Amino acid sequence: MTNAPAGPCPEPPAKLTRFEEGVEHHFAVNMDVSIHYAAAGAGPLLVFIHGFPDHWLTWWRQMADLRDSYRVVAMDLRGYNLSSQPTALEAYEIGRLVDDVRTVIEHEGAERATLIGHDWGGFVAWHAAMDAPGLVERLVVLSMPHPWAIAREMAHNPLQQKASEYVRTFVQPAAHLTLPLARLDAWVKDPAYMRPHQAAMAGSSLEAMLNYYRANWPAEPYRQRDDEPPRVNVPALLIHGLEDVYALPAGLNDVWRWLDDELTIVAIPGAGHFVQHDRPQRVTQAIRRWLET
Repeated sequence: MTNAPAGPCPEPPAKLTRFEEGVEHHFAVNMDVSIHYAAAGAGPLLVFIHGFPDHWLTWWRQMADLRDSYRVVAMDLRGYNLSSQPTALEAYEIGRLVDDVRTVIEHEGAERATLIGHDWGGFVAWHAAMDAPGLVERLVVLSMPHPWAIAREMAHNPLQQKASEYVRTFVQPAAHLTLPLARLDAWVKDPAYMRPHQAAMAGSSLEAMLNYYRANWPAEPYRQRDDEPPRVNVPALLIHGLEDVYALPAGLNDVWRWLDDELTIVAIPGAGHFVQHDRPQRVTQAIRRWLET
């Protein structure tokens, strides 16, 4: 485990705007669902997958730095921003979310990609590596334990249960009607990012966002899974902010039990759940160095 030093962050609005103007925008269709993604650069394919509540632009600093050597692609998950927003709960089951990733990879003319996922994007990336291994070249997950570790922590760790109490609200049938929209912006610290983030959230479906929890999060009473997950057979990099108050670091324990390839864990002091924003340069550095080994 590598402890990374803290570092600064906010960027001037002009730099973010120039980046936005320099990317391509595409739509890949999975059945009747259109998945928007932004892309730049050329080279080996990296597919970035955001979490809750966010959108493709969350990765802009990593994309800006890595596009010199890679084809960088960042999705809007279904329900978010410019992607389709189906209303049925079953539309957010994990198999469909993995198929969205497959559709983007195929739309790029590739068979496999390195997946880089944060939060729910990390959950999707974990499952892609387990359930559709032919899609995944390498795996990078930020701020999201292995799905079997989530079940374990929810069953046995009172601190994680307390950290996840908000999920009880999210899974209620009418939660999307009462959840304050300001809560979707509360984590944003960079004034330059706030403008596009608020626009993306205004164009997203809050019901869809909460359906990720309703369809995929462990239900009460919490129980540890007694089945064995499919093995992860690709190199994996886990990046975790040690100040994460939602996904506690204990979720990283014993993750190596479920992997058959090399595992690297980078723990970043002073960074919270949105580690790619809190310590963007350190996150990009960790990804680049790991990809080049």
